[in-house]
Amino acid sequence: MNCLDTYALVELSNGNPKFLTLIKEEFVITDPTMAEFYIVIKKKYNDETANYWHRKLAQFCKPVQRQTMINALLFREENKAENISVFDAVGYIFARENKHVFVTGDKAFRNKTSVMFIQK
Repeated sequence: MNCLDTYALVELSNGNPKFLTLIKEEFVITDPTMAEFYIVIKKKYNDETANYWHRKLAQFCKPVQRQTMINALLFREENKAENISVFDAVGYIFARENKHVFVTGDKAFRNKTSVMFIQK
């Protein structure tokens, strides 16, 4: 199963064909990633568009346990030079802990294990 990050969600919402195949496979979105995506879409468009995407993707959202968030912050700290966002760290660690593939286009994850790296 895939775990989509905000980068992948933005590309999906933009209709990028490289990312459209992702919705034909099983996927999850962490609640923090969905929250970040919501704000990105709200800023780019408006409340109505953000609410549309939230409703459309809500069934795929999963909560993140506190220990996973702690592990993500430890991972982020260990990889400080790569400037990984908290949201991406949480998504990546959530994916690894649940044996999912983390889907992103963020270059910081290009050579990490259990990552599907897709560029625009």
